[in-house]
Amino acid sequence: MKPRNEELFARAQARIPAGVNSPVRAFRAVGGTPPFFERASGAHLWDAEGRRYIDYVCSWGPMVAGHTHPAVVEAVQAAAARALSFGAPTEAEVQMAETLCRLVPSLELVRLLSSGTEAAMTAIRLARGFTGRSVIVKFEGCYHGHADSLLVKAGSGALTFGHPSSAGVPAETAAHTVVLDYNDARQVAALFDARGAEIAGVIVEPVAGNMNLVLPAPGFLEALREQCTRQGAVLIFDEVMTGFRVATGGAQARFGIRPDLTTLGKVIGGGLPVAAVGGRRDIMQKIAPLGPVYQAGTLSGNPVALAAGLATLELVEAPGFQERVAATARSLCEGLAAEAKRAGIAFSSQSIGSMFGLYFREVPPTSFAEVMQCDAPRFNRFFAAMLARGVYLAPSAYEAGFVSFAHDAADIEQTLRAARESFALAA
Repeated sequence: MKPRNEELFARAQARIPAGVNSPVRAFRAVGGTPPFFERASGAHLWDAEGRRYIDYVCSWGPMVAGHTHPAVVEAVQAAAARALSFGAPTEAEVQMAETLCRLVPSLELVRLLSSGTEAAMTAIRLARGFTGRSVIVKFEGCYHGHADSLLVKAGSGALTFGHPSSAGVPAETAAHTVVLDYNDARQVAALFDARGAEIAGVIVEPVAGNMNLVLPAPGFLEALREQCTRQGAVLIFDEVMTGFRVATGGAQARFGIRPDLTTLGKVIGGGLPVAAVGGRRDIMQKIAPLGPVYQAGTLSGNPVALAAGLATLELVEAPGFQERVAATARSLCEGLAAEAKRAGIAFSSQSIGSMFGLYFREVPPTSFAEVMQCDAPRFNRFFAAMLARGVYLAPSAYEAGFVSFAHDAADIEQTLRAARESFALAA
């Protein structure tokens, strides 16, 4: 009889493309059979065979408070008992919009949506509708969802499979997207000097998390703000991942840069599908029904999802929350670096807030090109060894990792013990 995970994966592949509903989950980059999870609590997951794992994926970011936090579960249960959906206004939508505008410095008006892809798609449509221009600037290795015009040299799963662009994206659509090198302010200035009057907006992960974790170089985000202001283009911060992870007010609060539009997701849903786009009042007033930029969604502002998000944000705001998760991430990174050094392996790590990056190279990368210099085969061996020892990392060398408030010293200690053996096997 097959192990339960293998049995489920075989069944899934018979009816679901590659057996998964999001590409990286297929484990094709790292090999092996993905675990099929059945339950979670705090910092831990249990698969269909009853194995427990320390979770450093955190549902790709949302579970900043930990899995099945009692306050979040209680809020969801109470909301579900009232209604699963209305397709009409609710007070929870107002509460979420007020909360986001209070916490995130640049937000004046907010539209709630259901996914990060939808938020990014709406943001670039708003930028084009507001400016009357066509060109969108993005950065190689940054991922903003799977909308056509943004799947050009994207990161995340697209990098994992070696196809940074997607089939099915018309050439004429891609032609309106210009791709620059992340952290290269001189490229940005040269493009704006040459084509500034054509540029509707610049979209960027202020801390890149979809080509592993890459921090903004000093002055890079400031240069984007300066050039967009000078030429009347819209600066869009994609904070789907960084929002409430690198600081309570997001990367924009941490670095003191005020974008024109911001996309949010992940944490604001507490594990359920919620996203948002928001920003300057004059730009947001272009969205239907106030203006000509159309956007709609049947399940936008779903009351159950908003209950999870509001409960999670209340936890995130609590005194000491951000300090604790940041300290946990630092402890993990410092410990892993020490274990790698002991094993004589070229390795580096870094964290910001509750996000972290692991790299099989001597120093952390600052660009897409440097990310691609990492030893991906060695990462794959390390990943498999860690998984076998009950540590669940992202199944790709091109993804940031996450810790939660629920991770404690015992989890870090167990992770480092596993790493000591895994680095030896990955050598």
